[in-house]
Amino acid sequence: MTALLSPTGPTAMVATMPAVTTIPAVPGVVTMSGVVPMPATRAEDRASDRAESERLAAGFVRGDEESFALVYRRWGALVYSLAARSLGDAREAEDVAQQTFLAAWRGRHGYHALRGPLPGWLVGIARRKIADAHAARSRRTELAAAHAARESTDAPGAAEPPEAALDRVLVSQELRKLPPVQRDILRLAFFDDLTHVQIAERTGLPLGTVKSHARRAMARIRRSMTDGPAADSSAA
Repeated sequence: MTALLSPTGPTAMVATMPAVTTIPAVPGVVTMSGVVPMPATRAEDRASDRAESERLAAGFVRGDEESFALVYRRWGALVYSLAARSLGDAREAEDVAQQTFLAAWRGRHGYHALRGPLPGWLVGIARRKIADAHAARSRRTELAAAHAARESTDAPGAAEPPEAALDRVLVSQELRKLPPVQRDILRLAFFDDLTHVQIAERTGLPLGTVKSHARRAMARIRRSMTDGPAADSSAA
């Protein structure tokens, strides 16, 4: 009993230890020196990441440029990797990534958090831009092949087939018959190698309007070249 009450006994040792009177607020392990916090769980990490994403998305939609920079820093690599895997070209992938975030910034009011998280929305835009890039690449290939064929027929001593010259004259005539808006859209698409999205951005027309004009113009040219003047006068 005397040992228990002496200043050097177990009672004195307990008195000098940190008091633990409540359960730690942060999960941890109680040691002789106090509470050692335990690493955050995966669930906690996911919750924190989701909260941060929602905060950035809200600032992005409000038009906060700092939030936009953070959004680009956080998900730019994701968009770039998607484009690079699909296109197989680093430069084209960089262009697609820039186009994706530029389109997202311009259309940020179209994002609604209830429909899904911001990175999913960005991936949807990226996939459309990747599809546009593939389409533009196909058109460039076709134009290059056509140009090579034309160069070979223009070589000294090689006469151009009469039907080719006739086709070129007919197409030029049909373009002149189109309304100015339709004519400009087809020229931008076939001579400037622009996608419908790029034409909409350059002309300021809605994307749906650009597609409708292009579709009607092509249908009109096909009817005119197939059926002759009667079809053109009926379509006017």
